[in-house]
Amino acid sequence: MAASKITIKKVCEWCGQEFYAKKLTTRFCCKRCNEHAYKAKLRRSQVSLVEKELLEEENAKVQEHFDGKQFLTVIETAALLGLTRMTVYNMIYSGKLPASRLSSRLTLIRRSDIDLMMSGNPYSKISKPKDEPITEFYTTNEIKEKFGVSNSWIFKVGKEKNIPKIFKMGNTYWSKSHIDKAVAALQPDESITEWYSVPDMQQKFNMSLSAIYNFAHDYSIPKKKVKREVYYSKKHIDIAKGIAEPEKPQYYSMKEAMEKFDMTRDQLFHYIKRYNVPKYMEGKYVRIAKKELDAVLAPPELFR
Repeated sequence: MAASKITIKKVCEWCGQEFYAKKLTTRFCCKRCNEHAYKAKLRRSQVSLVEKELLEEENAKVQEHFDGKQFLTVIETAALLGLTRMTVYNMIYSGKLPASRLSSRLTLIRRSDIDLMMSGNPYSKISKPKDEPITEFYTTNEIKEKFGVSNSWIFKVGKEKNIPKIFKMGNTYWSKSHIDKAVAALQPDESITEWYSVPDMQQKFNMSLSAIYNFAHDYSIPKKKVKREVYYSKKHIDIAKGIAEPEKPQYYSMKEAMEKFDMTRDQLFHYIKRYNVPKYMEGKYVRIAKKELDAVLAPPELFR
């Protein structure tokens, strides 16, 4: 049988040198590199086996340490389950794992409650919820009349938010619930009660129409639209123009926040870090932004 005349340019997996192989499966340039690679593979498998045995011994010691204990701290619970301390706190906050807080720095968990939680949550395949059929629709003209928006706004928002629509008899029908939600998201803050109309700003500040639009965009001025008229927040305009002083943000002290929300210092810092709640140091004391913290820890609202 004639020898193969095929030559394939490859790179040795051991030494990294280029060589010409006669088979597609050749991995090394010479017998020496092949032997080195084989011995390295044996060493890795031996090291992996030793590490596995050590890990099993360590886990056995951990289990033996916890077997005789009826109550565990959060740190011990995290070590027992192989989780982080914050994950255990999240399970406690969500009600999955019962716990008793004996003081601001001591939380204990029954070992029996851990076993009950594990046995009561068998793995099951999570099925994707079925979308409810859409039965109510707006026509394009109905949206324009009800919300005072333009034809281009409807199609722009419909494309951006992927609002379901159907075409029938030459008309476009939009999902009523999706349109209502899109319009509600654009509604201004209810705390804003005073507004400038565009003519008011032109007369008071001697600004052109384009100057008003650019100014409102640059300073992120809240606005609302009533039919074809646009109104801008008087408070925000006056602050941006230097006529009024900006409101100073209100803050909680750490003690006030702990008492109001019935939380420990660690629990508060967890939410502050996770949701980027603004805070600052006043000397050696921590001050937490009141509005942002209230929003994060507000009770959930149920929507139908």
